[in-house]
Amino acid sequence: MLSNLRLRLLSYLVIFYMLIAFAWWSVLLYSKNKDAYYAKVELLKMGMSAEGIYHSNEHFLHTKEYLELTKKYQRQEWMIFGEASVFIVSLVIGIWLINRGYNKEIEIAHQRRNFLLSITHELKSPIASIRLVLETFLKRKLKPEQIERFGKNAIKDSERLNELVNNLLFAAKLETAYQPHLETIHLHELVNDLVDSLSEKFPKVIFNKNIQSEISAIEGDRMGMVSVVTNLIENAVKYNFTEQPKIEINLTEATGKINLEIADNGVGISDKDKKKIFERFYRVGNEDTRKTKGTGLGLYIVSQIVKAHQGKITVADNQPQGTVFKIVFPK
Repeated sequence: MLSNLRLRLLSYLVIFYMLIAFAWWSVLLYSKNKDAYYAKVELLKMGMSAEGIYHSNEHFLHTKEYLELTKKYQRQEWMIFGEASVFIVSLVIGIWLINRGYNKEIEIAHQRRNFLLSITHELKSPIASIRLVLETFLKRKLKPEQIERFGKNAIKDSERLNELVNNLLFAAKLETAYQPHLETIHLHELVNDLVDSLSEKFPKVIFNKNIQSEISAIEGDRMGMVSVVTNLIENAVKYNFTEQPKIEINLTEATGKINLEIADNGVGISDKDKKKIFERFYRVGNEDTRKTKGTGLGLYIVSQIVKAHQGKITVADNQPQGTVFKIVFPK
């Protein structure tokens, strides 16, 4: 990291030297061109005076020869200014592009590092838990209720591990060859079933549904739609640290479009993060959200699936607090 910083500072010093050197060269060239112009004017004046072409200084300033010489000098002067300006502007744009690219690479490297750290933890935790359950089964004689409790915990961890692996595989698939498996989907039925299922998974969360009973069917990827709704609702739960989490799901149809809104009363998302949350590996950077489990792939997967269905997803602030994700699907 330190060597990269030194290299960056050295590159800035070289660029700064080039700017100073070129500016000095431009000043010298302008000065030399001006001196040459005055010398040519004096030479022209002497020649025309010897030939008796002009009778006064005022007459000389209006002669054709002097006007042509002055016009040529002005063209050269503008050429110097133009070339200097183009070079400086190009150099400044180059510096800006290099700096932006460097910052982008640093940001991507930081996101990848965070991803590797989080994915390592996400993989090790359920594996360690399942291993502990199996070792307990082998080494101890357990009561039936204990076996049931440990077994449910192991199944829960295996589902978590399976979901994580599926997300990783799906994210890799989105980069290369994801093609929606189209079938007729009734979104109101799908969303209703998912909300009922997730309300059992999160009994402390208050779910409010506003789902129109008659929504036009669409052609889409059922597994993809399940992933979209599940990811958004689970994110709303994950990043909600209030005593009474509330999630509102609205599914409506208007003007030939199907609108899905998922709103929560959680911590919300800053305007800066709103621009980046759909990037791969990106996680909101405050301490509360850092403590939650995640890989930074959920919203990336959601955005790519929505895009593959010619839909549009946006994020806005909820009132008085929280976040609203809005998805619009064409019929």
